[in-house]
Amino acid sequence: MKKIISFGIIILMSLSFSGCFDLEEVPYNQLSPTNFYKDENSVRSVISAIYAQEMTDLAEYYWYMQEFSADQIAWRTWNGGAWGWDEAYKYVLSTHTWDSKSTVIRVTWQKGWTAIGLCNNVIYDLENLDPVDIGITEEKKQAYIADIRTFRAYCYYAIYEIWGGVLPINTGVSTKEIPGSVSSDFNEGCKLIYDFIVKELDETVSLLPKNSVNRMNQATNRMIKMRMLLNAEVFIGQNKYAECATLAQEIIDGKYGTYQIAPTYQEIFGPQNAEKCNEIIFAFASDPTHRNTNWIRNMAFLPYNIKEYLDYTPPGSGWNCTILSPSFDNSADFYKGAPESAATCFLDAPYNDKLGAVYQRFDPKDIRRQNFRSDASGFYVGQMLKDSIKAKFGTGAILPGDADRNKQALIYVDQVGTFQNKGRTLETVMSPRWGETNSGVRFIKYPFFPTASGIDVREADNVEFRLSEVVYTLAECKLRAGDVQGARNLVNQVRVRYFSPEDWTTAKDRLSRGFTAYDQDWMLSEWGLEFLDEGRRRRTDLRRFDKFTQGRWWFFGRATDGGVQIPATRDRKYEWFPLPEIALSVNPGLIQNPNYN
Repeated sequence: MKKIISFGIIILMSLSFSGCFDLEEVPYNQLSPTNFYKDENSVRSVISAIYAQEMTDLAEYYWYMQEFSADQIAWRTWNGGAWGWDEAYKYVLSTHTWDSKSTVIRVTWQKGWTAIGLCNNVIYDLENLDPVDIGITEEKKQAYIADIRTFRAYCYYAIYEIWGGVLPINTGVSTKEIPGSVSSDFNEGCKLIYDFIVKELDETVSLLPKNSVNRMNQATNRMIKMRMLLNAEVFIGQNKYAECATLAQEIIDGKYGTYQIAPTYQEIFGPQNAEKCNEIIFAFASDPTHRNTNWIRNMAFLPYNIKEYLDYTPPGSGWNCTILSPSFDNSADFYKGAPESAATCFLDAPYNDKLGAVYQRFDPKDIRRQNFRSDASGFYVGQMLKDSIKAKFGTGAILPGDADRNKQALIYVDQVGTFQNKGRTLETVMSPRWGETNSGVRFIKYPFFPTASGIDVREADNVEFRLSEVVYTLAECKLRAGDVQGARNLVNQVRVRYFSPEDWTTAKDRLSRGFTAYDQDWMLSEWGLEFLDEGRRRRTDLRRFDKFTQGRWWFFGRATDGGVQIPATRDRKYEWFPLPEIALSVNPGLIQNPNYN
């Protein structure tokens, strides 16, 4: 989607890394609004810049916090534990070893308050602007303010999920009165912030347009509230599933815009997705000439020579640090050709996990489980990279590995371990600290295409809200109310698109490997498969089902780190993150999450 670019973006981007630790926004509103906002286009330009800033900054770090800390995606090292270590920048998330000094937490805090501060400034300007001066009506002015208030509520929701009741509520632009935590009591703070976000959403929804896919719209506003209601037990200790179900049904029924489940997943994530796909409710605009986050979600998984596999030169370098949590232990060596039946799957006895083991939780007939491939016509299928990785989407010669597998065949295995004993002797279960360059299945959410196609990956907008989330929300509410068949029917309305008609006749009634009933474990797994790599696993799934620190997957309770046994269940303090130490040092009004004192 094309974005309007003007001088407003330059001003906003110059502020994007301003003083966020003390919540002090740079008061660019000291410029006269009537001098800056010349016409309606200038208003749109500033709003576009705020969206772009959030997409490229907070959205990226929000993904780190919600995915790396959960059971499906991990940051792992290789080459004897040396490559990808990065001073444990993101590794602390995958192992639940962060503290208030962790860099990733500090930077996420900075990104969040930058986004909120920019929203506050623009709201202030517009509220003090005479609409006649820029040629718009009072109604149009209020609609723009509602857009930014809803977007600010979305940003608040993002950081609320991370820090909970120790946050401030800051809607002003003053640099003299810097607010501290909203309450000295964590639980009271959670309720105050919860009520603030809901109030902002309820007051703005009627002023927003419908079906405005790259801007806050009525359905997006309601989906943010739906998320609040769905997670109300986590946030404020109140069961709001009935109210959540009512709201979800209203969205499905079209009260806030017209949407429908896409018949294929390729429509959701492929080129021009926002223009073509009626399932998408909100997506961050992206195009080849501007910054985007799609490449981050893909390139984090991929090796440095991935352009040879893709037959295309991507806009960034592969990281080779990110993997899907492995499905098997190290009791057999897949790289040497051992069959998967020779090792033990974490979903099977004696492990009996219901979390992690991502690849094996997909039905064998699910088309997403195929290795990713595309062609010059724009066709693509599959989302995985597993086993031998060959040039030109699997049609050419097998690619070489690097580092600990230098010049050896690049074969992605559904395991993590030092099979060559580099850095540490191989153990049956090892943590993400001890992988090899070929460890772990890789994942591609947004498709790449051969250079001959002329299609750039950045032509796909970055999807944040889609109707299938509403359907799954309603399904979970029904399940919790005892309507198991109703939940199954709703989930199958989405799942059917991943199977051929022939396969669907049996797949629709087949549980994933390791599951025996249509219960909460099943629902949690279905959430994870549908929204894999979309930046919400910790929030949408694990915390609500009390699995984030109390659930077991992969290496927890089965591996050691620095000679210390990694506990099977983690301290509940890790269910919320600590405020960064530097924020506390510059703002005495902030109160640390009590579990980290």
